Amino acid sequence: MAKEKIKILVIDDDPKVAWILSEGLSANYEFVSARDGIEGIQMVSTEKPRLILLDIKMPGMSGLEVLEKLNKMESRPEVIMISGHGDTKFVVESMRLGAAEFIDKPFDVREVEIHVNGVLERVKLRAEVSQLKKELEVRNDYSSFIGDSEPMRRVKSLVEQVADSELSVLIRGESGTGKEIVARSLHHLSGRKNQPFVKVNCAAIPRDLLEAELFGYEKGAFTGAHKMKQGRFELADKGTIFLDEIGDMPGELQSKLLQVLEQQEFVRVGGIQNIRVDVRIICATNRNLEQAIAERGFRDDLFYRLNEITILLPPLRERDGDIPLLVDHFLNKYNQLYGKECPALSPETLASLSSFGWPGNVRQLENMLKQVVVRADETIIGELISSASHQARIGVSPVGYTSPAVASQPQAVEDATDFSLKTRIGRKVAEEEKSLISEVLTRTNWNRRRAAEMLQISYRSLLYKIKDYNLNAIK
Repeated sequence: MAKEKIKILVIDDDPKVAWILSEGLSANYEFVSARDGIEGIQMVSTEKPRLILLDIKMPGMSGLEVLEKLNKMESRPEVIMISGHGDTKFVVESMRLGAAEFIDKPFDVREVEIHVNGVLERVKLRAEVSQLKKELEVRNDYSSFIGDSEPMRRVKSLVEQVADSELSVLIRGESGTGKEIVARSLHHLSGRKNQPFVKVNCAAIPRDLLEAELFGYEKGAFTGAHKMKQGRFELADKGTIFLDEIGDMPGELQSKLLQVLEQQEFVRVGGIQNIRVDVRIICATNRNLEQAIAERGFRDDLFYRLNEITILLPPLRERDGDIPLLVDHFLNKYNQLYGKECPALSPETLASLSSFGWPGNVRQLENMLKQVVVRADETIIGELISSASHQARIGVSPVGYTSPAVASQPQAVEDATDFSLKTRIGRKVAEEEKSLISEVLTRTNWNRRRAAEMLQISYRSLLYKIKDYNLNAIK
């Protein structure tokens, strides 16, 4: 296969310059030319050159003015300035505006080739550094995908199997289980890894703004639309879009999303032109979409289209063997972030973490360990767990955890109507903890220090739990 030529745009009012360069430089280059600055700027968009050779003195728009306009582009090629007026002020101003090199006329073709090769080599080196940074980010993202339990090994295996496919993926699991980490891993392990990864939280954007955010809008589409704006799907072209909380997408947008999935095109708000995109869609939800379909809150055809591959993330309570690994990871992370030296947790504290039900999953564990590092005190774990257990009993979300619903009715009504699995499990954990503490206190004849030793928790944590469970009342 023939090696692809490197395209160079020559912007010079003297047509002989481009001809001399194309004849004198190696066959690795393809030259295109423009006779003035306006034509040159237009050709940057149409020809997409890797390098520009730009004359300073031209009729109409000068080379320095062209360079200023090129700098306003989102990404421009490197520029080598050429001038028969080798005044120092032109050289200084060119470099200030970002020119890579400056060549005087008349020039020697071999000298030009040395400059061109040097600039392109620097461009290549920067690209390699950028790629290495991206690969490091991939490893960091995937290293956050922590767990060696059997459920997590299954998840990792599935991610690696489907990452490089073009199938739509639906990631399901409770809040705080790491759905975004899985989405980013799917992207970074795919052939689209060097293209954009765009995240949209469908629950965080007001429903009347979500359509414009996803699909963009034309100038004048509504009050305040003073200019055209690209939507997230356009920004994600050639890459991946991650639609978090897809179960909260309004029904009127679900049909438009289905069109994008099936036809890879859509129309901006207020527009008439079809916009084509090449985007892989990854979605996530903690909602029961089957139930939402039955209640006509989610389209069944969209569900089946999104659900080409399902990745179900286990809750932390079903992989408690991963807790020591997660603890080490978060302690190291926040020790480095905050400049602390919080040591590894004691076996007793690890045991208490492993026995907790974690309604907020990994996010709740992370927030708890962040406090441990900041306060440099692992004994607060007991207090934090007791507080979280109490919150679970009364229906209050732990920090960083979105509960299915926060009850506003009296407790008796909540007991009769709340069928949330997480809430029920949280209550069972609290009931078991209360029963065990009560039994140990009775066996030790209410010797609190002895009871704390038997329970393998701190004395202060035990006092907190006695108060929280109102156990003094049943002494």
